Amino acid sequence: MNHPFLVSVIDDDEAVRESLQSLLKSVGYRVNTFAAAEQFLELDDTGGTDCLILDVRLGGMSGPDLQRELIARSRTVPIVFITAHGDEMTRARVMADGAVECLEKPFSEEILLAAVNAGFARTHNTPGDGLHFGDGETHEQIKGR
Repeated sequence: MNHPFLVSVIDDDEAVRESLQSLLKSVGYRVNTFAAAEQFLELDDTGGTDCLILDVRLGGMSGPDLQRELIARSRTVPIVFITAHGDEMTRARVMADGAVECLEKPFSEEILLAAVNAGFARTHNTPGDGLHFGDGETHEQIKGR
């Protein structure tokens, strides 16, 4: 199944970038990867990104700082945050600023893909809230496991 959607991944850990790129390509998404937030900002108007997977802690500009910068530049892109250092204050802040989700590592492939698809639903005419994965569970049901 091919998807026209482009997912950009920003993480300073090369292994994470490669793993996410492999997963996303395996389900048919186009993928760009970046080691730093600053590299992503160099793109013209987010480079056509339909959903951004963004690490909270990066060398240089942090994920939440990039989120605020994109807002300041009026660049709208759905963001799924990922973090190995989950804290409720950061999660609450990025969600209040419009993030689709903030997932704590390790997370399942199903949960990540559900969050990415929810991001697509924000900007495209796709059924995001009713997306079903695996055995027919919705994003919220998978999260509740």
